[in-house]
Amino acid sequence: MNKTPPTHAKMNQFRVTDDGQLQVSGFTAKHIANIVGQTPYYVYSKDVITDTFTKLRQQLPAKIELHYAIKANPYFPIINYLGNLVDGFDVASAGEMRLALQSHISSANISFAGPGKTNAELISAISAGVTINVESESELTRIEKLSSDLAIAANIALRVNPDFELKSSGMQMTGGSKPFGIDSEQVSDLIIRINNSANNFIGLHIFSGSQNLNQDALIAAHNQTFALASELLTAANSAAISINIGGGLGIPYFPGERHLDITAIAENLDRLLIQYNERFSPTKIVMELGRYLVGPAGLYICKVIDIKTSRGQTYAVTDGGLHHHLSNSGNFGQVIRKNYPVAIANKMSETTLEPVTIVGPLCTPLDIVANKVQLAKIAVDDLICIYQSGAYGACSSPGQFLGHPSVVEILI
Repeated sequence: MNKTPPTHAKMNQFRVTDDGQLQVSGFTAKHIANIVGQTPYYVYSKDVITDTFTKLRQQLPAKIELHYAIKANPYFPIINYLGNLVDGFDVASAGEMRLALQSHISSANISFAGPGKTNAELISAISAGVTINVESESELTRIEKLSSDLAIAANIALRVNPDFELKSSGMQMTGGSKPFGIDSEQVSDLIIRINNSANNFIGLHIFSGSQNLNQDALIAAHNQTFALASELLTAANSAAISINIGGGLGIPYFPGERHLDITAIAENLDRLLIQYNERFSPTKIVMELGRYLVGPAGLYICKVIDIKTSRGQTYAVTDGGLHHHLSNSGNFGQVIRKNYPVAIANKMSETTLEPVTIVGPLCTPLDIVANKVQLAKIAVDDLICIYQSGAYGACSSPGQFLGHPSVVEILI
């Protein structure tokens, strides 16, 4: 008995015209290509970003602050636009920090995480008043020396490596031995050390994992995170200005995945805020989100250059591929390659479908845009659209590989 193959989640965030043209903010894919002067390109929708943020903000408890993790997409127009929506930014390098400081967000609401921060980066963060999420005791020692030399009190949070992990996560960040954060059993002593110094103890950063579509796993991680934060602060007899509980909210990329239902997660956060009200009443509780805010808002568009048949299989060769969109090619952490949602942007209403494999122009079999998908009859000059491309796209791809033209980005 043949099983029905799994399908992608519905992608309804963009309008389709009566004649089958995909639109972003009223512009067709061809029109946008004319505006930017080329394919391939990324287009990001302000409307989709705003809609995603607004719906999430309405569901979550008012006390939960929302930060954008710039690593997901550091395109400055997106950063600047989100600066009018979110409560803060999280950065992972001096380069991202400079972008954040040029936005509408105050340096007091910018945090800097990541192992291996250089002294130059630490000096920049201390001087700007950015909160440094400390990843090791030796990093704390360097900050103490640098802040003393600068005669500026550093704003310090401790990134915690707990003994639990976010199950069903696309990328595990905690549990066991990790290069990220300070083992939880060492944290309380370091809180006391910071409070006895000239520097400012801001709080804790407990980021368990990313890209999770399992609401039960997220709820369990939140329960453990609140309990651990309370335990560590109580042991150190300390308050906290802010606790970053991480993000982890995923978006559907592959067949069989579905949009995450936030309802139960929000209800559980409400319950936790009541349960820990005495401990965390004056404390900001921060969720750090990247792809959840911008992933659905982005499309990657490339153009069909050639069509060929090889031993019965049809191939469409495009002008875009893994050099612009590494994660879509399956080479950015996937164990088994699966297709992102894909469509022909100028043939959205066609109902007669044919099998085709879409590839890029690079001289490698890894350059796959979509493998054995069912699409309308494909033709040269058709515009291929990859959904869910607003995060970890251009910024995470080897753009100079083989010297092909760079991709263009636009926010509309």
